[in-house]
Amino acid sequence: MSYLNIIRLMLVLTLVVIILGAYTRLADAGLGCPDWPGCYGQWLVPETAADVDNKDYLAQRPLEVSKGWLEMIHRYFAGVLGLLIAALAGWSWYRARQIPQQPTGLPTALLGLVIVQALLGMWTVTLLLKPVVVMAHLLGGFTLFALLFVLLLRLQPAYPPVADAHRLRWTARIGLVLLVVQIALGGWTSTNYAALACTDLPTCQGAWWPQMDFAEGFVLWRGLGTNYEYGVLDHPARVAIHMTHRLGAVVVLVFLAGLAYALLQRSRMLAVAGVRMGCLLVLQVILGVSNVIFHLPLWVATAHNATAALLLLAVVQINFMLRRT
Repeated sequence: MSYLNIIRLMLVLTLVVIILGAYTRLADAGLGCPDWPGCYGQWLVPETAADVDNKDYLAQRPLEVSKGWLEMIHRYFAGVLGLLIAALAGWSWYRARQIPQQPTGLPTALLGLVIVQALLGMWTVTLLLKPVVVMAHLLGGFTLFALLFVLLLRLQPAYPPVADAHRLRWTARIGLVLLVVQIALGGWTSTNYAALACTDLPTCQGAWWPQMDFAEGFVLWRGLGTNYEYGVLDHPARVAIHMTHRLGAVVVLVFLAGLAYALLQRSRMLAVAGVRMGCLLVLQVILGVSNVIFHLPLWVATAHNATAALLLLAVVQINFMLRRT
């Protein structure tokens, strides 16, 4: 298999890991195994509590086999991805001896990032789903996905030049920043169990500006020893988080829609990229609205997460097109 095809395979695997991570979190299986990297001290999920050798684990959390398997399947896929990234970094340094243009810095950075991701995955369990750690783990996965895509783009032929691209470059960069902030807000909403703090649209609890506690809702660090499963915030704090994410969605929608329209006025290459981004943007809004209307169906919430990852790649590609011209 060629170097490029290996990267393509890893992109697909990374998306699978992101989807599995979202599904595990949304199915409340983030603590399906109270230890790391195994599950109740074993590499396979025990079938019954009697099969657990160290009963201290059962004192921490009763065995739920289905949740344990969700957690472990996510870890298995993430582990395979980590090994592939390590192999890719080594292969990149080897190729650089024969191919001077072969990037080595980015594959090495990917290896460092996957190590950090492994640590965040461990801390997600050992720190009992602390929201800032879970959100960082989510953002790390998205960053890994985006950087793998950038590596693939760097190995492709340069894009043709775009006339008067300077203004578009800055618009695309701002759009990327806004999207990353919105993804972080989505992670913060999910990890604080605030997705259902508002169950009506376009208002929240029948009001345009309901009671909200922003100061409490955006405290990043609350100390150690607290179990954050199902959330610890009062309702006004969760409403503040939800409404911030909702308002952020409006800002991103308007800004990226404007960027898509601007791209349509340019070359066919940029127009196609703009249409692709616009379609993902519309799908993401539909999924977000469906989460509220239908009270967070598991498959819709998971698809919302996956579409955010694909939308990120679309915006990254547009930035790359404009940067490489």
